[in-house]
Amino acid sequence: MNPDLDKLQPYPFERLKALKEGVQPPQELDHIPLSIGEPRHPTPAFITEAVLSHLHGLSAYPLTKGMPELRESIAGWLIRRFRLPENGIDPETQVLPVNGTREALFAFAQALIDPAGGPAVLMPNPFYQIYEGAALLAGAEPVYLNCGDTGLPDFDSVDAATWQRCQLLYICSPHNPTGAVIPQETLVKLMELADRHDFVIASDECYSEIYFDEEKPPVGLLQAAADTGREDFRHCVVFHSLSKRSNAPGLRSGFVAGDARILDRFLRYRTYHGCAMPLHHQVASRLAWEKETHVRENRAEYQQKFDAVLEALDGCLDVDKPEAGFYLWARTPGSDEHFTRDLFARQNVTVLPGSYLSRDSGGVNPGAGRIRMALVAPLDECLDAARRIRAFVEQRQVG
Repeated sequence: MNPDLDKLQPYPFERLKALKEGVQPPQELDHIPLSIGEPRHPTPAFITEAVLSHLHGLSAYPLTKGMPELRESIAGWLIRRFRLPENGIDPETQVLPVNGTREALFAFAQALIDPAGGPAVLMPNPFYQIYEGAALLAGAEPVYLNCGDTGLPDFDSVDAATWQRCQLLYICSPHNPTGAVIPQETLVKLMELADRHDFVIASDECYSEIYFDEEKPPVGLLQAAADTGREDFRHCVVFHSLSKRSNAPGLRSGFVAGDARILDRFLRYRTYHGCAMPLHHQVASRLAWEKETHVRENRAEYQQKFDAVLEALDGCLDVDKPEAGFYLWARTPGSDEHFTRDLFARQNVTVLPGSYLSRDSGGVNPGAGRIRMALVAPLDECLDAARRIRAFVEQRQVG
C-alpha cells in the first residue's frame, strides 16, 4: 500500500462523529444538522427531466473530454459570468468537464506535482480537506497559510524560498468556511508570483454563485487574468461545480478551465484515470450552465435565511454576514469542541468545530474558537436552530 496513506488525518466529520459519541440529545427536539455543506434546496426539475430522458445514453461510452456542446455551454457561461472577451476562452482546449470539483481538485495535484526535490503545495488554513490529502498523496508538503481576521490567507507571510518550492497553490474564493472573497488586485499579485516562481494557481470557485449583491458578483481568477491581458490564462486554472450553484450535488458535475497547456496534460492523465462524465449527466449539465433564473432564486433563498438567522443570533454570538457562500463562521465563548458537544447534548443541533477544518501553523490553529454553520436547511429549520443556539448560549451564561 502507498505509505503516504498513513499521513492522511481523519476527515472532519469522522472527528465530529467521535466528539458526539455517547451523547444523548433531547428526544423531544428534532435534530437539525448545520455541519455539512450539502445543498438542500430542490434540484431544478429541468435537470432531473434531462437526466431521465437521456438514459438511453447508457449504451455508449462517454468521452473523457466531454461533449462539444457541454464545453461550449461552459465557455459561454464563463464569458458571460466573468466578463471575458467574446470568444475569450476556447471550449476545445481550455475547458474540461469533470465529475464534481472534489474529484478534480484531488486528481489535479496527482497529475501536476513532480515529487522530486521536495515540492510544496500551499493552501489556505482553514481549508477544504481535499487540498491537504491531494498534496500528501502526490508526494508534496502541505504548507498552511493562516487566514486572519479578513478571512483570507496571509500571502505576504510566505518567504521567497517557500514560493520557489511551490508547485501548486490552492485558493478558495469565496472561501470555505469564512466566506471571504479574494480581491482582484491580490489575484494579480498571485499571478505575478506564479510567473516568477513557476507554479500553478488552482482556484476553487465552487461558491462563486452564492452572493448577496447582484451588482457585485465575486471576481474570478480568469476574470482577473483577462483584465490584465493574460489571454492565455498562463498558470491559471479554475474549478466550478453545479452542486451549489444549481443544487445538484448528486449530479457530480463541474468543470476545470484555464491554461490550455496545463489542461492538455490533465486530459491525458484523466484519460488513463477513467473518469468520464456519463452522457445523461452531460446533457443535464449543458442545460444548467445555460440557465440563470434558478440560480438567482437560489441566491434569494440564502439571502432570506442569512437575514433571519443573523437577526435571531444578534448579540448572542460574535458572527458577521459573509461576503459570499452559505456558511456562518462564528466565534465561540470558549472551546469550539466543548461548544459543539454541549450544543448537541442540550439542543440537538449539530455544528462543526472550526479547529477540525484547520491545522496548527505558526503556533496557532486559526479555526480554534470558531464553529462553521451551513445554512443549507429550509428557512424554518435554520431559524429554529438559531433560536436554540441563542437559548443554549444564554443558559450557559446564566450557568
